[in-house]
Amino acid sequence: QVQLVESGGGLVQPGGSLRLSCVASGSIFSIYNMAWYRQAPGKQRVLVASISSGSSINYADSVKGRFTISRDNAKNTVYLQMNSLKPEDTAVYYCRAQRGLAFPSYWGQGTQVTVSS
Repeated sequence: QVQLVESGGGLVQPGGSLRLSCVASGSIFSIYNMAWYRQAPGKQRVLVASISSGSSINYADSVKGRFTISRDNAKNTVYLQMNSLKPEDTAVYYCRAQRGLAFPSYWGQGTQVTVSS
């Protein structure tokens, strides 16, 4: 089992930046593929960025060039650096951990990001 705790959300003006963190506990962090998802009000949860246990990275087209995902295995933490934020980035952001497709996913409780002037 993996427990995930996100932090770093908040209210920011358009064009601003935030860094989200997700700290994992309960298992060997380095073997997990990690990802950030977001869910806006009334919409489905969608993938924002992912980083594999081997550090392969993928981004949703909507955030390419603005967001950066990274991981620090020594700190059991995955980060999402978000720059040039737009109002449409407003959502609850969730961290997910999964060893592979045949294994269960673990989710954090989410952290709210609001981009507004």
